Amino acid sequence: MKRTLSGSLYLAACLLLAPAFAHHGPVGYDNVHPVTLTGSVKEFHLIQPHPLISLEVKNDKGDVAEWSVEMTAPNHLGRYGGNGKRRKPGDEITVTGNPAKNGLKVLNLRKISYANGEVIPLGPSPEPGQ
Repeated sequence: MKRTLSGSLYLAACLLLAPAFAHHGPVGYDNVHPVTLTGSVKEFHLIQPHPLISLEVKNDKGDVAEWSVEMTAPNHLGRYGGNGKRRKPGDEITVTGNPAKNGLKVLNLRKISYANGEVIPLGPSPEPGQ
């Protein structure tokens, strides 16, 4: 009986805590040295849990590198008018975010704008003076 009770409690704890540990955190990204990239949207995937932008970025020599830009959740984007329906292949955008610590060309998005400077909202606008 005691073994069954402790086993049941262990199973219950695992089931309750698993979702908390299943979602990744910011530890894989360099939060100290943000990167800003300008490039052309190759693909946009409005998927759960994070929409992804494949961004083609040219360096000074003209070589193209493909970056994967991870956005915030689709429902969060939709609440603030930044849904993915406006991003399409060929769009020129500028993104700023935290790069992956492991050297992969992956960016955790913090700011995004079109080439004309129009900022694409990712969350609520800050109050004036903040």
